[in-house]
Amino acid sequence: MLLECGCPSTYPAWHDQDVDLSGFCIYQNPIPTFLHMPIAYELQLQRQQSALQRLELRERWPGLALIRTGMFRGTMTRLLEDASSLSRHVTHLPNPYWVRAHLHRGDIGTLRRTARDMQGLLLESGRMPKELFLCHLTCPRCAARRDGEKMLVLRHWKESPRLQRRAAEPRR
Repeated sequence: MLLECGCPSTYPAWHDQDVDLSGFCIYQNPIPTFLHMPIAYELQLQRQQSALQRLELRERWPGLALIRTGMFRGTMTRLLEDASSLSRHVTHLPNPYWVRAHLHRGDIGTLRRTARDMQGLLLESGRMPKELFLCHLTCPRCAARRDGEKMLVLRHWKESPRLQRRAAEPRR
């Protein structure tokens, strides 16, 4: 269920966990960005939500949008319940597809430390960090009612034999 402002009312309890999203059905479409900042973010959310309703696709966690940004373009991804659709935006995640999740309390300005700590923990455990996804769980309008601003940070990672050997070596 979505709140009036478009924020998800529920979200997965993945704080500080490694989660396997292999084979999850997703709806993914490109979004314009400028210097890693989404352009017309709320409009993009509304467009994607109306496309999901038009295609009669159901989300696992309604309103939970995974945002990956780049210099000039990014993607917005929604996790769906198993569905079949002819839409070019509906696909499945590859196998394996592991992510490390962290519930960040604060706004985008305080995210740097969380992302850096997450990356350090992955490297120390012998895993190569890949894409970073942000999921805004509260907007500025509903943050006061819902215990402050929160974001779910997901970092895709892959096993790295080289990093695992390096992590297993004794420190000098």
